[in-house]
Amino acid sequence: MREDYAAFTAREAEILAIGPDKPDTFQHYWQTERLPFVGLPDPQHRVANVYKQQVKLFKLGRMPMLSVVDKDGFIRYSHYGNSMSDIPENQVILDLLDELNHVS
Repeated sequence: MREDYAAFTAREAEILAIGPDKPDTFQHYWQTERLPFVGLPDPQHRVANVYKQQVKLFKLGRMPMLSVVDKDGFIRYSHYGNSMSDIPENQVILDLLDELNHVS
């Protein structure tokens, strides 16, 4: 998503990445990787539990989850990954944003 961040913001979208690490670890990673979007540490899994993000211990923990929330706060799309590499292509999300922006 870093590579296409400008394409997301051009569609009036913001990326919020939520991860299981503690704040200091999360902040260090964000600074090291120079990620342009917001990162939210969730070490107690509060946000993950609200959105029912799956945990599979034999597959390295929390599975990827991606949601698109519209400007009114409604979830318009959710993808629950079955493995760490099961993440939708950016273009799928960009196309969805184009569709949502066209409708509104």
